[in-house]
Amino acid sequence: MIIDCHGHYTTAPEPHQLFREVQINAFKSGQSLPEVPSISDDQIQESIEKNQLRLLKERAADMTIFSPRASAMAHHIGDRAVSEQWTSSCNDLIKRVVDLFPEYFIGVCQLPQSEGVAIDHSVKELERCVNELGFVGCNLNPDPSGGHWTSAPLTDKSWYPFFEKMVELDVPAMIHVSSSCNANFHATGAHYINADTTAFMQFIQGNLFHDFPTLRFIIPHGGGAVPYHWGRYRGLADMLKQPHLSEHVMKNVFFDTCVYHQPGIDLLFKVIDIDNILFGSEMVGAVRGIDPETGNYFDDTKRYVDALNLSETDLQKVYEGNARRVYPRLDHSLKGRGL
Repeated sequence: MIIDCHGHYTTAPEPHQLFREVQINAFKSGQSLPEVPSISDDQIQESIEKNQLRLLKERAADMTIFSPRASAMAHHIGDRAVSEQWTSSCNDLIKRVVDLFPEYFIGVCQLPQSEGVAIDHSVKELERCVNELGFVGCNLNPDPSGGHWTSAPLTDKSWYPFFEKMVELDVPAMIHVSSSCNANFHATGAHYINADTTAFMQFIQGNLFHDFPTLRFIIPHGGGAVPYHWGRYRGLADMLKQPHLSEHVMKNVFFDTCVYHQPGIDLLFKVIDIDNILFGSEMVGAVRGIDPETGNYFDDTKRYVDALNLSETDLQKVYEGNARRVYPRLDHSLKGRGL
């Protein structure tokens, strides 16, 4: 079985995005927030069948761990009420996708984070999505300010109530920022990769996994700059008098394969232990075009992994086993289907 751990609903029906625009305008003008629009099953089916599901089948994968569009989370826009309404509508839409295509998608939730607001409302939404909607994880934004980094590091105790709930529910979080309102940082080209790298360094500096030994994070986009600068981070851990990365961080942190060229994938697998890599593509996401050097889509990451000529044991880990281990609720769901 091939499980893609990194998928977003980037093709949500137009009424959903139009609602967001009306919502933002209502907030800015001091008006009441609008009602969430009615979206038909036919609209959802069309948006999925022509896009993510078509590509999933064409690329010979089986299932996607699916979440709302990351760049549209935009936690820096509006206030707590705006974020909560937008988040619940996004998560409810993911639930409908999963219900319509249960063989191919399983849900991961967005969180209603807001700059300067305590994490308690995110705890409630995580609980709702896992216990009521059957989701298997969440996307956690380490920078709700949208590129200004005003929040405390992930190792700060202000995050602990959320981590406690993650441990209680036994779900992982993918570290994933959203759009950037800082002109210095292109959202997908700089802000995303910056955040991946920043989160990893925060984990090195702190002792979060001493306090939460079963906490699990996926750092997407191949771990940002981390694999390429692995010696730097090993050296920094040593200078900071921290344990070796294999003990200090890598029992709890995993990288995906959203790296869009063969040399990058080659490096990722050469540097990072096979048990810490999950297959992911983020298809119909940040990089959607065809690579003129290969004639294939940049985000068809299965081609790169297949070209590594891994053993059957290692392929099973990357394509399925590691995802089932990191997302135990996914594993439970699949076992319930006899898979």
